[in-house]
Amino acid sequence: MARRRVLGGALGGVAALALAACGGVATPTGGVTVPPTAPGTPGPQRVAYGPDPSQYGVLHLPPGNGRALPVVVVVHGGYWRAAYGLELGTPLAVDLTNRGIAAWNVEYRRVGAGGGWPATFTDLAAAVDALPGAVDQATGGRLDLDRVVFLGHSAGGQLVGWAASRERLDAGAPGADPQVRPVGTVSQAGVLDLVAGAAQDLGGGAVTDLLGGAPDRVADRYALASPTALVPAPAPVVCVHGDADTVVPLDQSQRYVAAARAARGDAQLQVVPGADHFAVIDPAHPAWATVRAAVEGML
Repeated sequence: MARRRVLGGALGGVAALALAACGGVATPTGGVTVPPTAPGTPGPQRVAYGPDPSQYGVLHLPPGNGRALPVVVVVHGGYWRAAYGLELGTPLAVDLTNRGIAAWNVEYRRVGAGGGWPATFTDLAAAVDALPGAVDQATGGRLDLDRVVFLGHSAGGQLVGWAASRERLDAGAPGADPQVRPVGTVSQAGVLDLVAGAAQDLGGGAVTDLLGGAPDRVADRYALASPTALVPAPAPVVCVHGDADTVVPLDQSQRYVAAARAARGDAQLQVVPGADHFAVIDPAHPAWATVRAAVEGML
């Protein structure tokens, strides 16, 4: 038997996506449409992983009963700011369930609503570590925790890139001692080098707001939070990035992949010609097909 993998933007261009759309009605919002759900799809379930109002996720399951389900942890972007929430991940979650995959669409405390260092990070860790507990219980024990993929966009790409390397964190560091190991991680236009992101002033100071200072002031936080500082991740990482992205520059993914490969890690960059920052989270855009293929290839 295989060893079970349980281990003891600035987005102003995309408006909020209504969870009600998961009932099967495609709702256009800011140019992104939530796909209609497949017949027989159960309604999404809200599951708390902590006491704060932002410490919850929405679990999406495909139709059918009985078989074990691979699961994708979906982490939204928005430069870690409270103005943006998990509704940005709803179209992706619905599309994945239409292909027989469970999706755990995670909310977390963001800057301006109790988030920042280290709360945003410990929230994501807790949300992932809830998979063997409250989340699997909500499915009746159907999750296949040997097949977990992390998927995140923009700031969410940073968070899943960080989560992919939690095993590298020393005991006592925020997020150390993960309970779930992914088979792979897919970053969608992620902010993967936080030191460079601070220097580039991405999101108008979003990185320094997240970590509470510039790299020269809180260098230890950057070392613990930046995915590029934590390479190589134990499992493969695929970075999907459009070459027309003006929100998070392509070199963020290039830097990560170069660093991971230099550390003998398994990392790939897939550049989508002509794709902007939001194409990778639009199920109607060919860029999402590239992302989804990367996810399914890991499962």
